Amino acid sequence: MKINQALDLGSMPPDEAAPSKGERARERLIEVASRMFADKGFAKASTREICLAAGQNVAAIHYYFGDKAGLYRAVLERPLESMVAVFTEFDAPDLPLDQALRLFMSALLYPWGQEEQAEWCLRLHLREMIEPTHEYKDVIAQHVLPLHTKLVELLARHVGARQVDDALHQLAFALAAMVHDYGMSREFMAVLAPSLLKGEGALDRVLTRLVGYGLALVEHERRQRQSN
Repeated sequence: MKINQALDLGSMPPDEAAPSKGERARERLIEVASRMFADKGFAKASTREICLAAGQNVAAIHYYFGDKAGLYRAVLERPLESMVAVFTEFDAPDLPLDQALRLFMSALLYPWGQEEQAEWCLRLHLREMIEPTHEYKDVIAQHVLPLHTKLVELLARHVGARQVDDALHQLAFALAAMVHDYGMSREFMAVLAPSLLKGEGALDRVLTRLVGYGLALVEHERRQRQSN
């Protein structure tokens, strides 16, 4: 154990070092930091106020995450890690396109039904659009790029492309954007079509239509290539 970690551990309550309590402390820090980073942004949220709000020793962030950037990375990775698990095998070669799109789109759509998590996740994403950080780019490269690559290769198979090109990247972005809009424009939808996302089975009905729209986009790309 490094000396500074040993010092940090010694400054924390003895029972805090126990695995179960340590894990709870780590999760609590991520939970509180998620809200504070969303409210204030990475630069303005202080590690001291995060620790105090989480009821943790001021050295806790260093102990569990290394530094503030490490904590921020953990916050960004949390929703992506759970999402990636749902993406498993959506690109299986023998899977029909409609089923592949359903798996892919459901992984993007259903987290928006978890209101509290979706809210801070969206706010963090929007902050990154105007206050980009290196951590965000690294997390996207590590967790999102492999999934995007799988989607583009899947689309290449279904449109008969011999290799990936920019048109397939655009198609992949279009498919993802259709689903992402149900998070990005959720407040607008609540005003313009208040019943769309409410009631039992609402998201399932939305997903079914999105899959249909997705199939139409893929078919359009396939025909475009045949006509060229």
